Amino acid sequence: MKENNRPLWAPWRIEFIRGNRGAGCFLCGNETPGDKPEERLIVRRGRTCFALLNRYPYNVGHLLIVPYRHVGDLPLLTAEERTELFELCIGAEGALRRAMNPAGFNVGFNLGAAAGAGVADHLHMHVVPRWNGDNNFMPVLADIRCVPEALETTAELVRKNWDEA
Repeated sequence: MKENNRPLWAPWRIEFIRGNRGAGCFLCGNETPGDKPEERLIVRRGRTCFALLNRYPYNVGHLLIVPYRHVGDLPLLTAEERTELFELCIGAEGALRRAMNPAGFNVGFNLGAAAGAGVADHLHMHVVPRWNGDNNFMPVLADIRCVPEALETTAELVRKNWDEA
C-alpha cells in the first residue's frame, strides 16, 4: 500500500506557537483598537461586547461573541451585556449568511472547564457556520480540522458583510 503523507499547512499557527502569551486573558482589553494580536480578528465592537474570529476554529467563519468584562458565567452578565451579546449573535449570523452562505449554524456556550471551555473564566458565545457534509473524515480519524481560508481574510469578509441588508 502506497503511503501518501502530505503536510497540512496552517502558517497562521506559528504566530501563536512563537508568541508571548503572557499571564493575562486575551479576551480582556479589547474595548478600543490596539496592537494586540486579536485586533486583526475583531469584526465588530459594541458598547459592552465584541465579536472576533476564533483563532482555533471548528469551521471557517467561527466567531466568538464576548463581553468586555471578565466574567465567567451567564448570571454575572448585566442586562445590557446580555442584550448586546445576543444582538451581536444575530448580527454575526446575518453577516456570515451574506458572506459565506452556510446551510446552518451551531450557536452556544461552553460554561466551565468541564464543559470544554478553553477560557473558562471569560464567558464567550460560539457562532459556527455549518455546511452539509462539512464534518468530513479529518476530525473523525485524525483530530484535525481543515480551515480553507486565512483568518484575516475571513475577518475582512465578515466585517464587509456585517451591515449589508
